[in-house]
This record gives sequence, structure tokens and C-alpha cells, in this order.
Amino acid sequence: MNRQRLNIGIIGAGRIGRVHAETLAFRVPEAFPMAVADVNHEAAAAVADRCGIPKVSADYRDVLNDSSIQAVLICSSTATHADLVVEAAAAGKHIFCEKPVDLTLARIDKALAAVSKAGVKLQIGFNRRFDANFARVRQAVASGEVGTPHRLHIISRDPAPPPLAYVKVSGGMFLDMTIHDFDMARFLIGDEVEEVYTAAGVLVDPEIGKAGDVDTAVIVLRFRNGVIGTIDNSRRAVYGYDQRAEVLGDKGSIATANCYPNQATVSTAESVRRDLPLNFFMDRYTESFASEIRAFVEAVAGDKPVPVTGADGRIPVVMGLAARKSYDERRPVRLSEIA
Repeated sequence: MNRQRLNIGIIGAGRIGRVHAETLAFRVPEAFPMAVADVNHEAAAAVADRCGIPKVSADYRDVLNDSSIQAVLICSSTATHADLVVEAAAAGKHIFCEKPVDLTLARIDKALAAVSKAGVKLQIGFNRRFDANFARVRQAVASGEVGTPHRLHIISRDPAPPPLAYVKVSGGMFLDMTIHDFDMARFLIGDEVEEVYTAAGVLVDPEIGKAGDVDTAVIVLRFRNGVIGTIDNSRRAVYGYDQRAEVLGDKGSIATANCYPNQATVSTAESVRRDLPLNFFMDRYTESFASEIRAFVEAVAGDKPVPVTGADGRIPVVMGLAARKSYDERRPVRLSEIA
């Protein structure tokens, strides 16, 4: 292994692949993006040109078979994740995989078993854990600053629904959008959820309902330690990307606000106002995407545990499946019924 830099291959040159490639190229000097592969060779070549990546391919196997590469970032479509994790583990590569590993538990378990057998590291891409605002909430809970937590409330609303073609292959809102909030709930409270209850509907776009999904939901979480959590989701918040969280404890509370393009407030005789919050997740979580890749590189280079494990990737899928079951059956569902 190069003592100076960790050689990394990137599989997938779409939106998130480009973001991670730029992080490696321009913000993490301890690593080097050695290769990028995508079935769209033109997209891979564009990323390589932008980031100074020397090797480009339309076949991901060229990345896995490259002995100079120690780790891979799996940034391809969700349906490919599990198989790529298995193959990367067999090739002896350490792995960063975007969420979710898969939409089914059987395929997730197969992938995690392959990682365990190979003895490689696997980090899942739940980037919101690395957001400074949410990290501060976790610190307040973990340190006892707000006392024993009683209530958690997460607000997570998109500015607009995704394209219908994406909705049909996404696994549904609970496994695509809410999965981040399920992970955030576990992260902020530091305990596991035992039961979920879902109230949901189609209030934004009837076509989403015709595709078998929902676009608006409130999910109640019951944690093992007694904390009661709620997740408030919507596929459309016309004012922007709405990302907030609050924890109430017996000694106080801590809450995060939305992020804005500026901190200016305009005060006139008619109103006091400010600009709308950031409107896109890539803008809201720019720093967290960089931080999670930096953490992965540090874990591999320093042979330390990764901060977001394969188990951390599996549990939110269980929660998502339970949330859907609760919606379908109109009752609380214990995670043990799914897992």
C-alpha cells in the first residue's frame, strides 16, 4: 500500500459519484482517485478529466481487478449495490457503499456475510451523520447536556418530488427518503427502535399513489429506552429543502434550524423576512459528503473501525419495511416482526 496515499476506485459516475470523486481529488490529500468506471463511458471520462483520474472504464471489473487499488466507492444504482459489495469483498477491496445496500434483507445479509468473510471494511453512505448541526445534537444527547432524552422530532421534507420513473424503482418513500431519517433517529438517540406506527397518504401527486407509493407521512418511533420519536416527511415543501431536528430531555432541549444561502434579514414597515432555505440536498449537505469520505479514508488508512457499519445500513431498511407494513395494515409494527 502506498504510504502516502490510499488508491481508490469509483464505480458509478453519476451525481454522487462525481461528488465523491471531487472530494478525493481536491479535498482529501491522503487518498488518490485511481480509477472510475461507469457503463456510460462518456460520463466516466468526464469525471476523470475533471478530477485527474488516470484510469477510465465502462466495466467495473477493471476497477476490482486492479491490484493497485485498495478501496472502492460504490456509487452506482441501488439495484447493483449488493452484488458489487460481494464482488468487491471477494477482490479484497475495502468498501464505501451508498445507501441502501439493497431493498431486501436477504441480499443485504449476503453482502454483509461476504464482507465479514473477506475481512474488509464496509462503510455505508449515511452522510447526514457527518453534518455539523446533527453532530452537535448527538453530542448534546451523548454528553448528557440536555439530560435524559424524552422526545425526538425530525422534519425532513423535499422541495419537490422526484421524477415518477425514479419513484417506481426507488423502493418507495420509506426506503428511499425516510431511510435517512431512520438512521438519523438511531444516531441522535443512540439507541434502537422497537416499534413504528405510520400514518401516510398521497397528498402531493396522485401519480405517486398510482405507482404504489406515498408522498406524505408521520411515523411514530418507540425506542427501547422509552424515547418517543416522530418523523415528519413530505415530498414537497414549496419553500425549500426542510431539514430540522429536535431532542427534548429532562434538562433541556436542542434543536437545529434549516440552512440558508445567507444570514441576512430584511426588515421593513411591511414585514421582516429572509431568503428561502437551500433548495437542494447537494447544497445542504456539501460538507457532510466530504466528511464521510474523509472518515472512510482515515478508517482504512489507519485500520480503524468505520463510523457507519454494515449493520447501520441494515437496520434502517428493517425500519423502512416495518413502516410500510404499518401503513398497509394500519397498526403499530414491531421491528422483530421484520428482522
